[in-house]
Amino acid sequence: MDALARSLAATGLPHPLLVEAARRAVTAAPPGSTAAMAEAEAERWRRTLLQPVINATGVLLHTNLGRAPLAHHQPATATNLELDLSTGERGSRHAHAATLMARACGAEAGLVVNNGAAAVLLVLAALARHRGVVVSRGELVEIGGGFRVPEVMAESGARLVEVGTTNRTRRADYERAVGDPAADVALVMKVHQSNFRIEGFTEGVAVDGLRGLGPPVVADLGSGLVDGACPWLAGGPPPWLRGEPAARQTLAAGADLVIFSGDKLLGGPQAGIVVGRADLVDTCARHPLARALRSGGLVLASLQDVALAYLDRRAGGLPFWRMAAAPLDGLRQRAERLAAGAVGWAVRDTAAVPGGGTLPGVEIPSAGLAAPGDHVAALRAHHPPVIARVADGRTVCDLRTVDPDDDPTLAAALAALPTP
Repeated sequence: MDALARSLAATGLPHPLLVEAARRAVTAAPPGSTAAMAEAEAERWRRTLLQPVINATGVLLHTNLGRAPLAHHQPATATNLELDLSTGERGSRHAHAATLMARACGAEAGLVVNNGAAAVLLVLAALARHRGVVVSRGELVEIGGGFRVPEVMAESGARLVEVGTTNRTRRADYERAVGDPAADVALVMKVHQSNFRIEGFTEGVAVDGLRGLGPPVVADLGSGLVDGACPWLAGGPPPWLRGEPAARQTLAAGADLVIFSGDKLLGGPQAGIVVGRADLVDTCARHPLARALRSGGLVLASLQDVALAYLDRRAGGLPFWRMAAAPLDGLRQRAERLAAGAVGWAVRDTAAVPGGGTLPGVEIPSAGLAAPGDHVAALRAHHPPVIARVADGRTVCDLRTVDPDDDPTLAAALAALPTP
């Protein structure tokens, strides 16, 4: 058993896992195939580990692939996570990244927790427990993973007050709910329809139409666009962002709090970000759930880098925005170079999508390679794995989501395939 485990050392796995692979092979392998099964078991272990992959799907914010790609490096040293360097007293972990994000969004204050759902849960629990929260029936969304607004609201202790219909909600609907003493409304909540659209005979109320109702207005934007003007992009906002609500403009329109995710259009790490009125943010920060849902130092340091990039107007250099804004001609040129060394693969114009529950139905012109047949499993077996897609009976590798530095690796993966 020990000799079989040691023969697998080249996999780089820890010895206990190799012993487990050897044990399974000795127990279950047919005569003469023990070594082969042990290698297969070791490979199975290796493929369960978190590891880099090449995203050639054309989905910029692929939830299964970690959404926005982001590199962050810091030395193994102590940080002033909760230390005020000016006074030497205990400080707040909200004084760094959260404060910078608030500044980037034009808000008074900010708070960071571990994801968008946690941010919604915390805001509802801190500001509306045992009270009513008004939401349009057309905004009672479910996003990936079974996150449903009514269920999260129930878990927070808040009480859902539905207004309007699936396709039409008017200001008068909100006014009636807020004016009903029995409803005891604490918040009016706008939820962005991040992963679907309703078209046709529709009507809704924008944030600026909810001003003056009385209770604070909370806007759950989800997607995390900081500023609709995109001042970090030389050419301003790209056409595919048209109509997407942004934190800065939503606050300016009258929202008291805005909630969004860190790993979507922000291009940062997974986080839930709350920005807005200082008194409301402070109430959320002092709630007992805030400690349970808070982000760790590594995430906050990474988010701080992202916030500084937005404040310096360097956010165009974040990996997400580099991919999203890459010129189509450049993608085609890369595809031509790759096709020259990949027999059976041809340049193909494609359509990338934002993904991550953002901008439903929106496509971004792109380019890549395509070959007849289904080769996605073989590409996944490459090291590092290449994740592609199949469309119209052809395997497609979309280059908008592939870092140019990964082109040689992609070329090697394509060359290793049997000729299509």
